[in-house]
Amino acid sequence: MRLILLFSIFVILGLALESAGARIVSMRALIPNLIIILAVDLGLRHHGVLPAVLAFAMGYATDALAGSHPGLNAFMMTMVFLVSYEVSTRLMVANAGVGATLVFFSVIATSLGTIAIANGFGALSSTGPILPGLTLQAFITAIIAPFVFAMLAATKRLTGMTEPSSRERTVRDR
Repeated sequence: MRLILLFSIFVILGLALESAGARIVSMRALIPNLIIILAVDLGLRHHGVLPAVLAFAMGYATDALAGSHPGLNAFMMTMVFLVSYEVSTRLMVANAGVGATLVFFSVIATSLGTIAIANGFGALSSTGPILPGLTLQAFITAIIAPFVFAMLAATKRLTGMTEPSSRERTVRDR
């Protein structure tokens, strides 16, 4: 229940910041995709059915506010979660650097995937002009991802959602 509440608050804040940013900043590429950061965090640190449903719900909330094709963002956030989950099961370490890298590629993949699904795969041949802006948005989102991960981790600790690792307990108890 705490996981649902925590991510609901962060999604509402993220969507509000993205919506407000679109009104303040004229260049969309300068606005980070905060929902992708949340989906990557879910995939890297939370495993099971509930986090997958949360990723879908985050995408669905995005669809409700700005989706021109209902369900497309829900599908994309679920895919981001699944890829992040798969990476976390294959790597020994799921740190902020791995998360930021996943965020960078997820921003690009979801944008290109949305174009391909919404307009047909032939539309990808005319995406050249948007690639610089898309790369800039992916870079900005990846830069702030470690800070969002840290805020999420601190909030999880404050709410008692995570226990310190055995290594941290050993160091603390000395």
